Amino acid sequence: MDKKITLNFKEKEFEFPLIKGTEEELGIDIKTLRAKTGLITLDPGFKNTGSCVSNITYLDGEDGILRYRGYDIDDLASNSSFIEVSFLLIFGEMPSSEQLNKFENDIRKESLVHEDITSILKSFPHGAHPMGVLASLTSALISFNPGSVDVNSEDKMYHVIVQIIAKFSVITSWVHRKVKGLPLNYSDNSLSYVENLSQMMFRKPNEEYENNHIITSALNKLLILHADHEQNCSTSTVRIVGSSEAGLFASISAGISALWGRLHGGANQAVIEMLELIKRDGGDTSKFMEMAKDKNHPFRLMGFGHRVYKNFDPRAKIIRKTADDVLKNLGIEDPILDIAKGLEREALNDKYFVDRKLYPNVDFYSGIIYRALEIPTEMFTVMFALGRLPGWIAQWREMRLNKEPIGRPRQVYNGSRLRKVGTKL
Repeated sequence: MDKKITLNFKEKEFEFPLIKGTEEELGIDIKTLRAKTGLITLDPGFKNTGSCVSNITYLDGEDGILRYRGYDIDDLASNSSFIEVSFLLIFGEMPSSEQLNKFENDIRKESLVHEDITSILKSFPHGAHPMGVLASLTSALISFNPGSVDVNSEDKMYHVIVQIIAKFSVITSWVHRKVKGLPLNYSDNSLSYVENLSQMMFRKPNEEYENNHIITSALNKLLILHADHEQNCSTSTVRIVGSSEAGLFASISAGISALWGRLHGGANQAVIEMLELIKRDGGDTSKFMEMAKDKNHPFRLMGFGHRVYKNFDPRAKIIRKTADDVLKNLGIEDPILDIAKGLEREALNDKYFVDRKLYPNVDFYSGIIYRALEIPTEMFTVMFALGRLPGWIAQWREMRLNKEPIGRPRQVYNGSRLRKVGTKL
């Protein structure tokens, strides 16, 4: 577009172009700001800073919209498999039946993980946090795939993408098995991706395993809902690490570490920890709802509201029914989950929460489902990482193909001025 923004500084005028996205979003292109004016912008947390122009995910927090490559998240979660959505995010279009078959078969062929990885896994103490183990195993995979991918070769890019999608589900299941104290399972190439994930995670050595459609459907939806979310903390980490021309495996490992925090991927774990706190206190949800309303009280209601969505989280609308289906199918009786349903009812009918649009978000419902599936609480963020994998890959690939410059934020220095040794502050 032709419109420009004018900045007046030191009696001079400087013009900067406006950029408009396909959804009418406007941004000011300030890449020449420092060169023209000597100024930089200060934006802690980069809340108002666009780090890139991307074609992958559109998010409108005010209206509760989330789309992958133009497809509404509800449409995808209701009608697509996780592997279809992965292909869409990474390559830009929904796969044809031939493309999908090839993608699935290529992933199956790469689903063996070097046996030495199991030795690394066993070396971790039992109490090691699963996210630390996952990040380490992902880094370890680099040593078995040491070559730096040639981003100018579509074939080589495709191969490394297939490799990490295939192997990541295996090491995810192995981390889960270690936490549970179970022997490791291996991939079954007769199954779909999510069915295979389910059997690798849940099949016991002394029992015949049958895939439960309700469970695999829930896992499929959860993975799709978490597959990408625009320029969040972990995605930005993947892009900025990749901008140094670090490889895909290294960039993904960095993204895992960024996802670990309770303000990001650890939020669904924080939900269950909150529910356990309420249970230990006697289970009075009304008491904790009142505490949450008190600005001076340290208690915070986890899993309600969202940093980006100023309305209902569109992913929560989808997964809410799935949570009900899972609980009903498994016949779950768990006081923690009863407390969760009580909090949900109160929040949806409490004027304080309704007026502030503090509705249950995807972390609230995903935590309930993972709890019902007997996935350990500390594993929740690992499951989030598995879902987010195709988004990280897509963002890394886009950044490399666009030849984006290495990330290098500026700062406003506020420390001491020039001093000499021996002087005091």
